[in-house]
Amino acid sequence: MIKQYFSIVEYTSKMQGYIINLNKVKEEDLIVTLLSKNSLDTLYRFYGARHGTINIGFKIDYEIEPSAKSTIGRLKDVIHIGYPWINNYKRLRLWQDFLALFYKHLKDAEDFGDFYFSLIENASKEWGKQNPKRVAIECYVKILEHEGRLHQDFHCFLCSKPILKNVSLIRAYLPTHPNCTHTLAFSKAALEELYTNKSTLFLNDIEIERLWSILLEGL
Repeated sequence: MIKQYFSIVEYTSKMQGYIINLNKVKEEDLIVTLLSKNSLDTLYRFYGARHGTINIGFKIDYEIEPSAKSTIGRLKDVIHIGYPWINNYKRLRLWQDFLALFYKHLKDAEDFGDFYFSLIENASKEWGKQNPKRVAIECYVKILEHEGRLHQDFHCFLCSKPILKNVSLIRAYLPTHPNCTHTLAFSKAALEELYTNKSTLFLNDIEIERLWSILLEGL
């Protein structure tokens, strides 16, 4: 009974998180940044033949071992939690590109709750069901709204005049007149659907590619 009690305590102390950044140090050792439910954890992972491969975008179950010699804890007892679509290289590559954006966006944040973890958790479930770029774009609009950066008033970011017809977008999905930026024009109704219902339903594939390319500039 005592042995069983300790195994339960050890299991419940484990954490889950998404790897959003990796840096190699000392040949094969790694500095790993994970987005967990309520924090960013930057941890040291020693290289070893018995260690499984980890990469950006992976969801893992892990423990943190404090270090007496460093402010960075050690990443240990890693278990990879796979996705149903993980063997689809194209989807996995897009997923890695998407999750890597969160590192620069959140690395200096101090307290952000579980919003981003839950967002990624839900996105991972939809990633294999529809066009991943559409999932990412819908997530990004949710991020902009959550952070108070979603511009739904349709005033041109460059000339400050109202946009009455088609809309162009630049980084952070800031609205502009197509003539001000000479970039792809979107239907205002399609963007209103995206902003209001977080749906890319009325956007065609060319428009999705444009929104994805803007997204890759940074969250």
